[in-house]
Amino acid sequence: MNPAAEPFLAEAEALLGPRGLTRDAALLEPWLTDWRGRYTGRALALASPASTAQVAGIVQLCSRHGVPIVPQGGNSGMSGGATPDGSGSALLLSLRRMNRISATDPAARTITCEAGVVLQSLHQAAEAEGLRFPLTLGGKGTATIGGLISTNAGGTQVLRHGSMRDQVLGIEAVLPDGSIYSALTPLKKDNRGFDLKQLFIGAEGTLGIVTAATLRLVPAPEGRCVVWAGLGSIQQARALLLHCEAGAGDALEGFEVLPQGCLNAVLDYLPDARAPLGASHAWHALIELVGADAAGLAERLLSTALDRGLIEDATIAASETQAEAFWTLRDSISPAERAKGPAMQHDIAVPVARMADFLDAAVPLIEGAWPGTRAFGFGHLGDGNVHFHVQAPPGTDRQAWEENDGKAIGRQVHDLVTSWHGTISAEHGIGQMKADELARLADPVALALLRKVKAALDPQGLFNPGKLLAQPPATA
Repeated sequence: MNPAAEPFLAEAEALLGPRGLTRDAALLEPWLTDWRGRYTGRALALASPASTAQVAGIVQLCSRHGVPIVPQGGNSGMSGGATPDGSGSALLLSLRRMNRISATDPAARTITCEAGVVLQSLHQAAEAEGLRFPLTLGGKGTATIGGLISTNAGGTQVLRHGSMRDQVLGIEAVLPDGSIYSALTPLKKDNRGFDLKQLFIGAEGTLGIVTAATLRLVPAPEGRCVVWAGLGSIQQARALLLHCEAGAGDALEGFEVLPQGCLNAVLDYLPDARAPLGASHAWHALIELVGADAAGLAERLLSTALDRGLIEDATIAASETQAEAFWTLRDSISPAERAKGPAMQHDIAVPVARMADFLDAAVPLIEGAWPGTRAFGFGHLGDGNVHFHVQAPPGTDRQAWEENDGKAIGRQVHDLVTSWHGTISAEHGIGQMKADELARLADPVALALLRKVKAALDPQGLFNPGKLLAQPPATA
């Protein structure tokens, strides 16, 4: 421990109390590595404030002592955005103790909660009122509301309900000077200049620390039907999506695609899992419909899809248990693929209409350029967001491959998606993993605006340094 940090740590401990500051290396260790295991850092201590006032107090203390802050929610991010660097100079700030749901208004269909509330807990609170929060993802058991806001998370219901940005009605955040921006009251119309809450959504903790939010809820569906379909190609999946959109309208809640290789990986990873269909198919689609006639609508859509040659086979979940089992297969792709060995994971998006064409072009291009690799995509066909993974050749040393071939592959994939007028980050954020790539590929004017906002709000550069915005190149 740096002796110079002792006065700061003593003040922090006095401010937060014995439960609020952890210096024990063993207790810190689990929170110093990101979910993917790609980044491991060090920290002065782990601060766990219990209120917004304590967050503001510790931020003021850090500002006075010049101590960087790395905010962290559930530590389930995919881009290393909540992991400190290796210097050990930063304070890791956990919002997990701030997990209270302070108000639910069923008539207004809103819920107000602190940043440390876990997504699954929010789902349960909404369901208790006969409502639902319309955003879900595989990490719902660990992801926190503050982290979801800070990364503008997407998930599997974006097709109908939009990303996290669309769910936030009001926000509370602590600024780098320790002041509190409080705008939790939802207003349908508010024309007093900039929509300031939008600054903190997707900013990855670089402009402010989100401490609470008011979120929109939607009515619980009258019925739900989940379908698993086998397809001959990704182009067939695109045709099936258009067919479902035309025939189901707003009843189409989700449309996910995955190749057979991904399904095989999940079946190997989950010993009790079963394939939904009897035979293998090049591609699979997971479709969710909602409404009083969801089951009947599903049957009609599948019947006409089969007549038109849009599907090879399909099954409708016979129960809620089976429906959840189908979704578990989809939600387990990332951990299943991680278990198979090193890979470069790219969270990218192209225009919706071009996603199938992109996958058809990108997979053979990357595999041809990097012999022995396995390239594949899966994800949200309805919004153009594809998770494009490139797996290393068998027997590869992970660290050496990721630092050399892996980085080169990442640059090639990002160049490719940029040439297709897409984005290098669709729903997982930039973090530290893509900061250099954003600096390399982003529009210079947009990048300059981002840096100006950062400099204006955080002139000391203490909020989540090294994330989202890489250091600008030195000028002569």
